[in-house]
Amino acid sequence: MADRITPDARSKIMSAVRATHTKLEDRITAELWKHGIRFRKNTLDLLGKPDIAIKKYKVVIFIDSCFWHSCELHGRIPKSNVDYWAKKLSSNKQRDIAVTSHYNDHHWNILRIWEHEIKSDFSGTIARIIDFINKSKAI
Repeated sequence: MADRITPDARSKIMSAVRATHTKLEDRITAELWKHGIRFRKNTLDLLGKPDIAIKKYKVVIFIDSCFWHSCELHGRIPKSNVDYWAKKLSSNKQRDIAVTSHYNDHHWNILRIWEHEIKSDFSGTIARIIDFINKSKAI
């Protein structure tokens, strides 16, 4: 199926897609900061550039969007350019698996949060993240 918009319009839309400082990420990090949790965002020297990292306690947290990380509940492949999107989303998922495996192999505490978890229960997600960080400090 051909794309319904011009290449220039598609380019403009895709250039607006953010890899860092997304609305979800900013909401989560602002709330954690209010609770006294100190961290680094999008740490370039850690594999996968975790959204939240606390090196002292070997904690990394990834906030995964349902579309880009192929959520089993909400992920979907667009109807146009199907081959490209299938390959792209599959490689994203494989990279997520490799990154998770890397941190597990190196005895880091890793947490992956789905976009739909944040949207459906924001305060519960914050409590879960804080609990995860506090448990990681105790190890």
